[in-house]
Amino acid sequence: MREVDLRRVDLNLLVALEALLDEKNVTRAAHRLGMSQPAASRALGRLRALFSDALLVDGPGGYVLSSRAEAVRPMLRTILAGVGEMLEASSFDPATATGRVRLLTPDLQAAALAPYLLARLAREAPSVDLDIAAPGANGFEALEQGVADAMVALVEDAPAGIQRRRLYDEDLVTLMRAHHPALAEELTLDRFLALEHIVVSVTGVGPAPVDEVLARMGRRRRVKLRVPNFFAAVEIAARSDLIMTLPSSLARAAANMRRLASLPPPLDLGSFTMSLAWHARQQDAPRHIWLRRAIVAAAMDMSSGIEVGE
Repeated sequence: MREVDLRRVDLNLLVALEALLDEKNVTRAAHRLGMSQPAASRALGRLRALFSDALLVDGPGGYVLSSRAEAVRPMLRTILAGVGEMLEASSFDPATATGRVRLLTPDLQAAALAPYLLARLAREAPSVDLDIAAPGANGFEALEQGVADAMVALVEDAPAGIQRRRLYDEDLVTLMRAHHPALAEELTLDRFLALEHIVVSVTGVGPAPVDEVLARMGRRRRVKLRVPNFFAAVEIAARSDLIMTLPSSLARAAANMRRLASLPPPLDLGSFTMSLAWHARQQDAPRHIWLRRAIVAAAMDMSSGIEVGE
């Protein structure tokens, strides 16, 4: 783009473009931007003229992104993140900070960690909001492109440019309803395998860690039900004789619901480490340093078993 073109580009238009492409809805984008719906519609019109492209086109159930918008979107996020870093003061005061934090983490870990992180934000940065999404297959790419600020996940290998640190260790426990008949006796492996199980699986396919361990032992269990998220699994476990085996941090939270009981599984499932990952470009940014410290502190609160709000 020539310099003369840059002079007529309003940076606020690019902020509006990000909201419009994210929301794919003018009304929701207007609400996110704190402007009226007609103003957001005018911004979309100016953007269409600027890019000589419709950007948002009619699709099933609403707008979809044009090919040009799909191509622009990752560059836009990177540019806006860079502008934000450039304009950010050398010091950062969370008490007066605004904006949103984008965190990638799987459903199970989000359910356990998010209450503690939200409690930290409420105390330290009350005007900062939190977006949580599943990492999917492109978590590292999202960090590289600035789509997300940080990721909490099981990270075994990370590409160049990704920084990480150990956050907390998890083991697995078995969860069942508080008055389950199996609680009357010791949960042996045979009794464990005789029960019907729930597995939380985002994709709905593939073996769970428990099944991989059992396969190495030449044993198998009956997975009666697969569900895509923890909340559905807990509700079903609390109202049936199905049992589930899940990370201990989440089982502690579920056991506090009083309808459920947790106990060690009758086989050695080992443990795994959850890590905090971020892009190297954020390493020294004051805002991101604070964010990492807040996530680490929230994980420590969670691991210590304290009640949120204490």
